[in-house]
Amino acid sequence: MKRKQLINRATLLTVMVSVFVWGAHAQQRATEISRKNSWIKAGVNVGLPIADLADQSSFALGADVKGQLMSTPNWGLGITSGYTHYFPKEGYENFGSIPVGIFGRYYPARQGFFAGTDVGYSFQTGSDLNGNGGMYVRPQVGYHNRLWNIFGFYNGIFRKDTNGANLQYVGIGTTFNIMFD
Repeated sequence: MKRKQLINRATLLTVMVSVFVWGAHAQQRATEISRKNSWIKAGVNVGLPIADLADQSSFALGADVKGQLMSTPNWGLGITSGYTHYFPKEGYENFGSIPVGIFGRYYPARQGFFAGTDVGYSFQTGSDLNGNGGMYVRPQVGYHNRLWNIFGFYNGIFRKDTNGANLQYVGIGTTFNIMFD
C-alpha cells in the first residue's frame, strides 16, 4: 500500500510541476512557429519492466514521434505519441501501449544536459487480459546536440486496480531531430 501511495504522490508532483511550468510559460508573449524553432523528433527506446509488469514481460521496445517547438532558447514544448511493445514471459500474452500526450524539456545550453517529462494517456492494445489504458508519465534526463538526443527514463502507466496493474519500466532511448531548414 505504501508503494502505491508513493507512486501516486510522485505522479501528482510531476503533473503539478509540469502544469506550473507550462502555466508560467503561458504568461510570456506568443511565439511564432517557424522552421528555425520547430521540428519533428523520431526515435526508439528499450526498457526493463519493473514492479508488477516484471512478472508478465521480459523487456519493452518502443518507437516515439514528437513535434517540438522551442518556445524560448531553453524550453521545448510539444506533442508526443508512439508505440511500445511488451515482450511476454512464458504463459503471458503479447500486448502494447500507444501513448498520446504533451511534453516539456529544459535545455540549459545548446548542447549538453537536458531534463523533461511526457504526460498524457496511454491506450493498451493486444490483450483482453491486460486491462485498459491509463494516465502515463515519463520523466527523462539525457544529453542532446542539434541533431539527436540520448536519454534515460522511467515510464509509468497508472491505472485503477479494476483496470489491471500499473505498468512501469525504466529504459534508455534516442531520438533524431528532423529539421525543416
